[in-house]
Amino acid sequence: MAQPLMPHATASWLVDNTALSFEQIADFCGLHILEIQAIADDTAATKLTGRDPVRAHELTLEEIEKGQADPSYRLKIIKGPEQMRRTRGPRYTPVSKRQDKPDGIAWIIRNHPEVSDAQIGKLIGTTRATIGAIRDRSHWNIANITPKDPVTLGLTTQRELDAVVAKAAKAAGLEAPTDERLDGDREALIEQLRAERETAERDLAAAHAAEAGEGAAPSESRLPPGVVDPFKH
Repeated sequence: MAQPLMPHATASWLVDNTALSFEQIADFCGLHILEIQAIADDTAATKLTGRDPVRAHELTLEEIEKGQADPSYRLKIIKGPEQMRRTRGPRYTPVSKRQDKPDGIAWIIRNHPEVSDAQIGKLIGTTRATIGAIRDRSHWNIANITPKDPVTLGLTTQRELDAVVAKAAKAAGLEAPTDERLDGDREALIEQLRAERETAERDLAAAHAAEAGEGAAPSESRLPPGVVDPFKH
């Protein structure tokens, strides 16, 4: 439910100028009834200056009269205050990281030339003029620009960068890049796991064979030399 722009000041005015119940005022202003009681008793931390909701076009006199005639009636606001909304625009970058933007832009241009200036601008939060100056090396500080991964610099996230690169590659008809840095390690790990599995299978087979051999009758006498086996005929 929409509420007055200045609920405490509005509540103070309604307490002083109307016969509305504390519950009605609390409901309309979005406050606790004990706050309305404190305002009425002048026990609030600071004395509030009342704000007239009628002059603010948030409430009509007819609505106030309805409330005064019926304590169970709930006041209806004419319209809520306009909410501040963030407009679309370049990504915000902390001041401490803004000097790193040219390095991040240069890295994307060098490693992913298929990414458009518009995509870079949205990802890093910069202008096309800056990107164009870095592309044609006319930037005023080009001698000190060193390509660096924008993710490492904290200008964007790896997920956002990957999404932009994949989208640009698809639009350009290119195959999406794959990370081959761990291919060698991955193959070595697979070979190691295969060898460990084969070793475990051999050990298990040997253990079964040993258990089977312990239950079989001995094929030769194990008496000491020179002692005749009395059961041998």
